[in-house]
Amino acid sequence: MYRFLLTPRWWGINVFVLLAIPFCVFMGSWQLGRFESRVEDHRGAGEQAAENKQEAARPLAELLPVDKATVGRQVTAAGRYGEQLLVPDRELDGKRGYYVLTLLHTDDGKALPVVRGWLPGDPGRAEAPAAPRGEVTVTGALQASEVPGENGVPSQGGLPTGQTAAISAASLVNLVSYDVYDAWVTLNKGDSGMKPVPVTAANDTGLDLKAFQNLGYTGEWFVFAGFVVFMWFRLLRREVESVRDAELGLVPEGEADGVEGQQQERANT
Repeated sequence: MYRFLLTPRWWGINVFVLLAIPFCVFMGSWQLGRFESRVEDHRGAGEQAAENKQEAARPLAELLPVDKATVGRQVTAAGRYGEQLLVPDRELDGKRGYYVLTLLHTDDGKALPVVRGWLPGDPGRAEAPAAPRGEVTVTGALQASEVPGENGVPSQGGLPTGQTAAISAASLVNLVSYDVYDAWVTLNKGDSGMKPVPVTAANDTGLDLKAFQNLGYTGEWFVFAGFVVFMWFRLLRREVESVRDAELGLVPEGEADGVEGQQQERANT
């Protein structure tokens, strides 16, 4: 009854199933591994943040370029404050507000974006405190350039003059006429009575949307593997029922000829 499994059609079906199941299991396991890696990064980020607060600040040049190992580390830089920008639609303690971002011109000719603090409400240039004059030395946590649309960073355009949606060199280069570091610093203590902006994790780490997408993809791949097995057994059952009906003479005359032809083909193989 099961000789039909040796036909070319079923050889193709069986080979497909034998290849598809391991592939789905492999992809599901890989996605699960990605999720577990992000969970570990999330745990490590909390421990690293606590350690970073206790360490001595290091010069900016020693911690560049920013990566997972240096993000959040304490850094110090000296220079003169220049142009000030506002970063709208930023939440802190459950309230909507904006960052006050001031560019610090360093001795090497580049400007370092410094978030001096957070204020509630809509951005207002008149309400944002002016930056200190003269030579200053800032100390804070080093941060990687933001990516619009990720980690809660707004991606809208067409903002009023003096505002930027993301704190990144790619965004700021269109607003100023000088070179900007591909990094930024959030002060440990808010300037002029503003609230300090907390440190954020590096891109592609932590329990963000991508992490839960990995978990969702894990389930999808294992569901695909189960679906392949289910369809194989369903096709096998239908084939067995067709052969049995033909042997009992329960198939209509037109269909019987077709089944007989299939049986003859199986016998020849």
